[in-house]
Amino acid sequence: MRPTVVRLAVPAALLMLALAGCAPAPIYKATANNVAVPPSQVAREPERYGTSDVIWGGRIVQVRNFADHSEIEILAYPLDGSQRPQSNDTGNGRFIAAMPGYVESLDYPAGGLVTVAGRINGTRASNVGQASYTFPLVTVNQSHVWTAKEMSGGHPNVSFGLGVGVIR
Repeated sequence: MRPTVVRLAVPAALLMLALAGCAPAPIYKATANNVAVPPSQVAREPERYGTSDVIWGGRIVQVRNFADHSEIEILAYPLDGSQRPQSNDTGNGRFIAAMPGYVESLDYPAGGLVTVAGRINGTRASNVGQASYTFPLVTVNQSHVWTAKEMSGGHPNVSFGLGVGVIR
């Protein structure tokens, strides 16, 4: 290898390692029973996924509280490597996250981003506006509402470009 190539390869490799170290680790570990399918697919074929475990996330649409549990309707988005919802992507359907006890709607605000880990527990037919809709139900074991700082963290502020400048 020529010395010039080596001098360029070492800094490039170090830069790649540094950038890879910026992304936070996933918050939930997948179980042996986990399936990596979007809620829209589970809604189409609920019998195929039975009581599989999922790690899903998205934007909170609304919270409904009942006598013994709460339900959070979520517009699903794909998750990044840190399990943060990618809200700039297209939605992957909606699902209902069922949580034991009372959930404070201020802790799970409409429009907020959330990731949940839990088990598929059937589906429910309901409506989104005037349209009929089938919601997968997820019994939640763990949940995390993302802050703006967490959503922007782990993204290095590095950019590359070419340009021409004029100094007067």
